[in-house]
Amino acid sequence: MKSGAILVLNSGSSSLKFAVIEPDSGAVVAQGIAERLGADEPTFQFGAKAERSLGQGAAHAEALEALLVELKAVSIAAVGHRVVHGGEAFSDSVVLDDAVLNQIRACSELAPLHNPANVLGIEGARRAFADLPQVAVFDTAFHQTLPRAAYLYAIPYEYYEQHQVRRYGFHGTSHGYVAGIAARLLRKPLASLELITAHLGNGASVSAVAGGRSMDTSMGFTPLEGVVMGTRSGDVDPNLHEFLAKHAQLDLHQITEMLNKKSGLLGLSGVSNDMRTLLALRAEGNQRALVAIEVFCYRLAKSIMALCAGLSRVDALVFTGGIGEHAAEVRAQTLGHLRVLGAVVDEPLNRVHGAEHDGRITSEASKLLSLVIPTNEELVIARETARLTLQAN
Repeated sequence: MKSGAILVLNSGSSSLKFAVIEPDSGAVVAQGIAERLGADEPTFQFGAKAERSLGQGAAHAEALEALLVELKAVSIAAVGHRVVHGGEAFSDSVVLDDAVLNQIRACSELAPLHNPANVLGIEGARRAFADLPQVAVFDTAFHQTLPRAAYLYAIPYEYYEQHQVRRYGFHGTSHGYVAGIAARLLRKPLASLELITAHLGNGASVSAVAGGRSMDTSMGFTPLEGVVMGTRSGDVDPNLHEFLAKHAQLDLHQITEMLNKKSGLLGLSGVSNDMRTLLALRAEGNQRALVAIEVFCYRLAKSIMALCAGLSRVDALVFTGGIGEHAAEVRAQTLGHLRVLGAVVDEPLNRVHGAEHDGRITSEASKLLSLVIPTNEELVIARETARLTLQAN
């Protein structure tokens, strides 16, 4: 197989995260981030080097040019891109060409906050690294195995036929990765397992995974549907929009903005969207922080229970993502709502995030096995890129 590391790019509207990864070993050769792109003071940081300015108004193209300079001494074999929405067009990762890029652009209506930024990163990288093959890895692809009963909304069918209005799901690279690691830890074939995977960060989603295939998931047409998140509301009554338009004098754009950026943990607490901050405030007696965490954990447990409908049993519940991997109190409180599944937390193991027992945080007496497994979406993108581009000589 041709040698070389993979450059993984995650392009946001005003940021560009990057990592250079050896796909076989998973070793991170280099990583960094460009932030505040297109604003007054864009910055660029590569590895342990000091953050530096890119110059006023610098955007993704300038960030990629700075990255190209830093990578002159590194052997890069290919570039992998995280793309949030692939619609129904992509059920797998794909080598990028003009036709694929046009299809990604066409999905921008489905993910207006994400896909246009992903396209900017792809366009810039194709110019900066013109001699390298490039691959798109989609958040939605893993969930293209959802059965019809799980992905259709109960609205007039023509909206699905004409406008592709359906549930898509997100965080697919994370859900697929931790399901595979769970199989390894349990020493069982992935094809034999039925799992619930909970990716909990500022964005959060839960999936039912059977035989390595997504059977249902909490996010839907957009990443707004589902559980409570850092700034996103998760599920609300659709009639809320009309009520707020009438009584709070908000237009549709303002309501959508509020539900995406001012709700969730931030909206409930009035203080922060960061679970670490809220846990500290709760310990000090802050009642709004207590309420925010209470709602987060209850709604999470409720979603986990609902997703059991897509499985015949639950071999393990997996927590991952920033909150899932590091917030022992959140895991314990959530599992406390799952008594009907026979969940019993092992407090010492939970405090160390399962690190001392192959990820397990439930006791031997627990009927529900729960694991903590660190996610690694960048490694998934690197390996998918290598799979599609690194051919035998």
